[in-house]
Amino acid sequence: MQPDTIVPAEVETSSEVMASVEEGPVDRFILADISQDDAFMTLKLDDAASLPAWR
Repeated sequence: MQPDTIVPAEVETSSEVMASVEEGPVDRFILADISQDDAFMTLKLDDAASLPAWR
């Protein structure tokens, strides 16, 4: 039986990732790689994981 493993992703060493919260009618969490054009994701703040959940 072979183990069910995931190959680690290769990460660009020169990337810069930032997070932000945009307040409005619906608060949004934004995660962006500012070293790349159009490299971001947004989701409702209520759906974002808290820091303790990420550990």
